[in-house]
Amino acid sequence: MKKLTAALLMLTTTAAVAAPFDNSLTEEAIKKRIAPVGNVYLAGAEPKVVVPTGPRTGQQVYQASCFGCHGTGALGAPKTSADWSARASKGADVLLSNAINGFNNMPARGTCMDCSDDEIKAAIEFMMKAE
Repeated sequence: MKKLTAALLMLTTTAAVAAPFDNSLTEEAIKKRIAPVGNVYLAGAEPKVVVPTGPRTGQQVYQASCFGCHGTGALGAPKTSADWSARASKGADVLLSNAINGFNNMPARGTCMDCSDDEIKAAIEFMMKAE
């Protein structure tokens, strides 16, 4: 009898105090539920600004950043001047824009985040001459 009384007492107090759960699927309710609880700050771990390291030749940029795909043809990356001919017909500005912003399987800047636009342009020119 004591257990039954305790269970009924707990059930009634819980039901009276508990607020109904908002299970709405509105965009605002979802954003509120998945919002971060807090932020983490690590002293000395501030993001570093990547700046060009200096003028490099097209061949240097190609060897350091482009060869992995353009040297092997991975994921359809053009390797030879014949592969580049169709792309070259779009114009140098389009090629440079695609290289800087990324295109199809190629990531932005071809993974060379510290390359200047001029260095990327030099790398494109170098690759277009490849046999």
